Amino acid sequence: MFNIVLHEPRIPGNVGTIGRLAFALNCKLHLIKPYGFGEITEKEVRRAGLDYWYNLEVYEYENIEDFWQKHPLSSRHFFATTKTTNVYFEQELKEGDYFYFGREDAGLPKEILEKSLDTNITIPMTNNARSLNIANSVSIVCYEALRQNFLAFKS
Repeated sequence: MFNIVLHEPRIPGNVGTIGRLAFALNCKLHLIKPYGFGEITEKEVRRAGLDYWYNLEVYEYENIEDFWQKHPLSSRHFFATTKTTNVYFEQELKEGDYFYFGREDAGLPKEILEKSLDTNITIPMTNNARSLNIANSVSIVCYEALRQNFLAFKS
């Protein structure tokens, strides 16, 4: 279906929650090191991911370059950030797309965002919040992608 890319995640519970979502939507989960915790086998990751974690299609990469060697950049790579005006639901999202999310404390680095300014996306907020929880953000974007492609997946 879709590809969820977490760049240097910091909180194991968020990774577990996103893994559970990825399983529910039949998405692949790509985790780019270094993590802000030990390994993805930690109890906190498994607890949030419940028993779904063991059936999840999850891949680990040593760094972003390692990831891009295996999944070259294209116009189908979308970078979630608060530093753009491109709203996520105004994009045409397709099966196989890659949705990148950055560290909980810093977001995606400027060097990554500059790779494709046209595919930087944001989730609008109507108040002065700095950001949303990463697991919520992943859910919002992935469910919009599902909404746009639901009939294709249903048949």
